[in-house]
Amino acid sequence: MSDPHLPPEQQTPVPSPCISLCKMSPETGLCEGCLRTIDEICAWSTADDDAKRAVWAAIRRREDQLGFD
Repeated sequence: MSDPHLPPEQQTPVPSPCISLCKMSPETGLCEGCLRTIDEICAWSTADDDAKRAVWAAIRRREDQLGFD
């Protein structure tokens, strides 16, 4: 069982970053809600926890680069 107080990328199972604001930005190529690429979104359901954590790490980098709050 995962501790809900942990950041999502440290939880097991790794939760989806989807916040149901699904719109791909033509400028960045990222979902405006979760900052994933379409390939990351499509692969999520079959990805293992290590792959999901790698996506979360990419999201964190994108948040920093884009000034995403």
